[in-house]
Amino acid sequence: MIAALLAAFARAIAGGTVRWAHAPSEDRQRIFFANHTSHLDFVLLWSYLPPELRRRTGPVAARDYWERGPLRRYLSTRIFGALLIDRSGPDARTAVDRMAEGLAAGDSLILFPEGTRGSGHGIAPFKAGLYHLCAAHPGLELVPVSMENLNRVLPQGEFIPVPMVSRVIFGEALSLRNGEPKEEFLARARQAIEALREGES
Repeated sequence: MIAALLAAFARAIAGGTVRWAHAPSEDRQRIFFANHTSHLDFVLLWSYLPPELRRRTGPVAARDYWERGPLRRYLSTRIFGALLIDRSGPDARTAVDRMAEGLAAGDSLILFPEGTRGSGHGIAPFKAGLYHLCAAHPGLELVPVSMENLNRVLPQGEFIPVPMVSRVIFGEALSLRNGEPKEEFLARARQAIEALREGES
């Protein structure tokens, strides 16, 4: 009940539109990967998933932000089922291993491969974690998601969202090709989001 209410509230605050290339099946594991401009990104993306899929999908989020205070901690762990990782740790492989554990448990993930928030005007090169997850799980379905205007709904340094029109676009699924080099795959995944943004501009 709380999750459904929070999802409806997030959609109302963002005041946005959503478009799916294809309605997602609820029985298939996948990674939703998106550009990152706001701490509200994963909340809104999560809110647009069908309820059954939402219950089995956990966002990968920054521990230092979502464990700051009892409310954020409660929301991240009890409502969103977030997989919290350390952004400042020396070993990026540890974060990838934690994500792999989530996949091994049968969960789907929401992931922001840029690794940090951008300005909203462009998409930074992707970190290698997405590639390593796909290499360890051949055939894993990846759904690119374009998030627009979320940096204005929840500006950096703020906690109270500002009602604003946003747009979320779920694109065509892709996967790691047989023998595809890491850099080529990461560039192709990044281009999949850029194409969604260009197609709607």
